[in-house]
Amino acid sequence: MLDRELPKMDERIRGFQGYGLIQLIHGTGKGKTTAALGQAVRCAGAGKRVFIVYFDKGGETHYNERHILDTIPGLAYVATGRDRIDPVTNKFDFSITSVDKSEAERGLIEVEKALTGGEYDLVILDEINSTVDLGMVEAQRVLDVLAKKLPTVEVILTGRNPPQAFVDLAHLVTEMKLQRHYFYSGVAARPGLDY
Repeated sequence: MLDRELPKMDERIRGFQGYGLIQLIHGTGKGKTTAALGQAVRCAGAGKRVFIVYFDKGGETHYNERHILDTIPGLAYVATGRDRIDPVTNKFDFSITSVDKSEAERGLIEVEKALTGGEYDLVILDEINSTVDLGMVEAQRVLDVLAKKLPTVEVILTGRNPPQAFVDLAHLVTEMKLQRHYFYSGVAARPGLDY
């Protein structure tokens, strides 16, 4: 589809009003989590209640946005996963362990409570696409949890390499495309801009 072409109408939601849709933000480009966080701030600013589950983003020092999220009324979050950055070598651990899988399941349990409890208007599953792609949790397990959501809860799924089932389910799909990134020129991640 060319940028100037309009997408086809999604008959599943013709005339839909209010919250309750599923958004998917994926791709190789920077900005997926940032876009979801922008939605979270906008939603909370409108007086709505927001819940974020960070998948595979454990640790306290690599996610500076959490300092601000802690101050936003109506916004709560849970971080799951191991801290993958070695504090001595500063190298990223790419391995997938049983701890990763149990942490992913813990995150899904939190998501299910948020989707079914009636407390939240927007639930964000940050990095759920890559969590599935890396085999920490099965796509069907995520789909089963999403199927239980209250009809008035909006959902945002983020991360690289979503399964086709997530793309098919979503009512809004945005792909962030990498065209150039300073990381590949040796620029280290910078606080406040990259984490």
